[in-house]
Amino acid sequence: MAVNPSVLDNVLEIFARNFRERGEMGAAISIWQDGAELVSYGQGWCEREQTRAWTTETLVPVYSATKVPAAATLLLALESRGLTPDTPVREVWPGFPVADARFSNLLSHQCGLAGLDRQADLFDHADVVAAIEAQVPAWSLGAGHGYHPRTFGALLDEPVRRLTGLTLGQCWWQNIAAPLGLEFWIGLPEVAWPRVARLYPGKPCQSGSETAFYQELMRDGSFTRKAFSSPRGLHSIQQMNDSRAWSAGLPALGGIGTASALAKFYQAACGTISSPLSSAVRRALATPQVAGPDRVLLRPTSFTCGAQCDPLDEAGVKIRQLYGPSTAAFGHPGAGGSHAFGDPETGISFAYVMNQMELSVMPGPRCIDMVAALFSGH
Repeated sequence: MAVNPSVLDNVLEIFARNFRERGEMGAAISIWQDGAELVSYGQGWCEREQTRAWTTETLVPVYSATKVPAAATLLLALESRGLTPDTPVREVWPGFPVADARFSNLLSHQCGLAGLDRQADLFDHADVVAAIEAQVPAWSLGAGHGYHPRTFGALLDEPVRRLTGLTLGQCWWQNIAAPLGLEFWIGLPEVAWPRVARLYPGKPCQSGSETAFYQELMRDGSFTRKAFSSPRGLHSIQQMNDSRAWSAGLPALGGIGTASALAKFYQAACGTISSPLSSAVRRALATPQVAGPDRVLLRPTSFTCGAQCDPLDEAGVKIRQLYGPSTAAFGHPGAGGSHAFGDPETGISFAYVMNQMELSVMPGPRCIDMVAALFSGH
């Protein structure tokens, strides 16, 4: 069923209210359905000095919203060599420290490699890979899962390099982004640097459900803190405003692009437009692999091969709706509030990007109110 224009008007009203009442500085949203972009809108400023107006062409870092494009890149690289998510990781990466792990385990945060005992430099891929290979997993395969906020990048990049001879960012651009015309990069070229908005840290807005997470994040020696601290580097917003971060091609947190590009990517991931993503790749991105208590985020989470989906209670009902009401929807948020997802049941995809960040590990009310309004008729 097509989205009613009045529903889109309601979403845009919430978007405008974010600027009037919630301190939004610059932001954009994009909503697609069944191959057509229904909304593409940007408003505000790229910096506090109000030098550059924010438009739909503005680029901005989206942190972990990069993870699903990165996962799609690895899945496509595996497929190009006749491999699948069920392939043992050691067939591609002999030094991988979890002997029985398959790529489905790696992509769904089950390998216990979220934190590194030997610190490595985020910008030094070989250094991070060496630290991963030396790491004793924090839990045994099959004993649960925990979000890998930073190591996820090298965990995907290394097998892509071994499979293709390219970095993940190069492979993403050549095989997915360029064919689809997506202005989204994992390794931003210098010619696009002038289009990048400046990020600003925000004040805490976490809900009660995030209290335990933030307590552990701030506690010295906690595994949550370790996971969000290794590999070392890019721990401040200021560092993310540097061209070194934009161009580094970091698959866990370094993606930069427009809202329209992210939302269109999820059209491809849902199969509503023709794309390089095969049905097998799309199925892997959409099919939950693990669910339950998250050892890092300290709340229930559910992961596919690279994406998040809303976890369900014992009755099969969603316990939250970051991705709308459909249990088929999948996507990924980014630190500070950016968010993108697709819903194969309705053919809808959504992306929201901004530069005034919130101190929240999950999307805040500025975004979630728009998602709720978008699906209010479903």
